[in-house]
Amino acid sequence: MGIVSWANSPWGQSVPLHVAWALIWVAIIAGFFFMVVHTIYVAVVSPKHKPRLSPAEVAATPERVPRHSLAARLFHWIMALSMFALLITAFLPKVGVKFDWVMYHWIAGLLLTVSVLFHIFHASFALDFWSIWPDKADLRDAKYRVMRFFGKPAPKPERFAKYPLENKLYHGAVMLAGLAVIGTGLFMLKRVDTPFFTRNPYLFSDFTWGAMYVLHGLAGVGFIALIMVHVYMGIRPEKLPITKSMIFGWMSRDFYLEEHDPRRWAVKGSAQKKRSLAASDAD
Repeated sequence: MGIVSWANSPWGQSVPLHVAWALIWVAIIAGFFFMVVHTIYVAVVSPKHKPRLSPAEVAATPERVPRHSLAARLFHWIMALSMFALLITAFLPKVGVKFDWVMYHWIAGLLLTVSVLFHIFHASFALDFWSIWPDKADLRDAKYRVMRFFGKPAPKPERFAKYPLENKLYHGAVMLAGLAVIGTGLFMLKRVDTPFFTRNPYLFSDFTWGAMYVLHGLAGVGFIALIMVHVYMGIRPEKLPITKSMIFGWMSRDFYLEEHDPRRWAVKGSAQKKRSLAASDAD
C-alpha cells in the first residue's frame, strides 16, 4: 500500500492527488496500540512511590496552585472544538458518511488558525514562553529513567517542571502538524468559494497543489492518533488533576508537590511561600 495516490494530468505529468485514505485506519490502530502499551506500562512497570516533601515546601505552597489562565483555557477548548470539527468534516466522508462538508471544514479551519495565532501571541508575551520547550534537566532525567528502567544504576530523577518532557514532545508534534494543516489549508481556500478569497485554482501548478493536499492529509491523519492519545491521557485517573486544571485553572497542592518541583516551577504571588522559603534558608 502506497501512502500517496497519484494520477496523470491532461499534459501527461504524474501528479500526487492525496494521501491513501487507508492511513486513517493505520492512525486509529496506532492510537489504540499506544493506549494498550501505556496501560500495561503504568500497571506493571511504572514506579509508584511518592516523593518526600519537606514541611517548608508544604507551608510555602497554597492549597490551590494556579496553572492555566482563563485565556489559556479558552484557547485550549476553542482549539479542541475546531480540531474535532475538522476531523469530522474531513474524514467521515472518506469512510462513507456523505454530507455537505466543505463549508463547515473551512470555517473550522479558520477558527483553528485564529486560535493558534492568538496562542502564539499570548504565549510569547503573557506566559513563560520557554516552559513548554525541553531543557537540559528534562533530557538528563529522561536518561536516568531509561537507565533505571533497564536496571542500570542511575541517580533518581527530579520531579517535573510545569510540563513533563512527554508533554513538551507532544506539544512539538502537535505544533508541527498544526502548522502544516494551517499553512496548506489557507492556500487551499483559494480552490473553494468563500467570502474571504476569490477562487483561483490556477494559483499553483497541478503538482504543487497535489503536494499541498498530500501534506495536508498526512498532518490530518496524524492528528487522529495525536488526539486519541491526548484524550486517553486526559481521562486516566492519575492525569485527571491536570485535566481539571484546564477547566478550573488550578490544581491541588498535594498533586503539585507530588509531581512538580517548586524549584523548576515556582508558584507566583504567594507571600506565605516567600516567608517560608526565607525561613528555611535561614535555618
